Amino acid sequence: MRGVVGPLGQRDGIDAVRVRLPAGDWATLRDHLVERYARVIGVARVDAMLAEGAFVGADGRSVTGGEPYAAGRSLWFHREFPPEARVPFEVGIVHRDERIVVADKPHFLATTPRGRHVTETALARLRRDLGLPHLQPAHRLDRLTAGLVLFVVRPEDRGAYQTLFRDRRVRKEYEALAPYAPGPAAPVTVRSHIVKERGVLTAYEVPGAEPNSESRIERVERRGDLARYRLVPETGRTHQLRVHMSGLGVPILDDPLYPVVREDGPEDHGRPLRLLARVLEFTDPFGGSPVRFESRLRLAWPG
Repeated sequence: MRGVVGPLGQRDGIDAVRVRLPAGDWATLRDHLVERYARVIGVARVDAMLAEGAFVGADGRSVTGGEPYAAGRSLWFHREFPPEARVPFEVGIVHRDERIVVADKPHFLATTPRGRHVTETALARLRRDLGLPHLQPAHRLDRLTAGLVLFVVRPEDRGAYQTLFRDRRVRKEYEALAPYAPGPAAPVTVRSHIVKERGVLTAYEVPGAEPNSESRIERVERRGDLARYRLVPETGRTHQLRVHMSGLGVPILDDPLYPVVREDGPEDHGRPLRLLARVLEFTDPFGGSPVRFESRLRLAWPG
């Protein structure tokens, strides 16, 4: 089951796992835990965790493998994660109050735990550094994209902020560095049907299909063969801005996926995707006042 802040609290900003024991005819707790986790971590590791007192009940006391099995009971334990290389950039704090934290997420740092990125995520770092165990994001930002992410401090407030993003009542503005394209600097609106299949690295556009994505793209500065662009997405499809920029023939600098997937290898932290979530604007759902947050990060021109 999904982790919650229970009797074990958090470790490295990550919730303990809560296990609710299902109906069954296991004689002991060990019998069930071995059947449940042996394929994942092995019988020896299950026994070692029991011996170490890694599994606890609601009262925080360790359980033993020989205890009689009781359906409906809850246990908690901390997952073990492989070591993760630290992303060598810090998370900046743009704004903090009793309800929200607006953070500047650096390139290469995932927003939330997923896949092989768990403890090295913006959420885990902020929970640890700020002492806010209930902190949760109101939206997500791609791992390779830097910039503003809004986190909610209290669980009871999260729905209100998530609804703003769901209902497209948050104005987002991005910046990107990409090749210079001759032509008018006036904004161009790109609409297309984008598909992102599970397990496939890249998204793609379906010609002729009903558009499900829209971006406004404007060139604001030129430096030789490169330019800085302002990007305003009206929708939030996965990789939308990267797909639209590539489709215009001006793929974002150092994009490892568009237009061509780069060969897998160690990430070069000196060559980040030149894409920045620069502005968040919305009407606060509690105070009712308009707010605007602007990233303090800047995209570095090559050279």
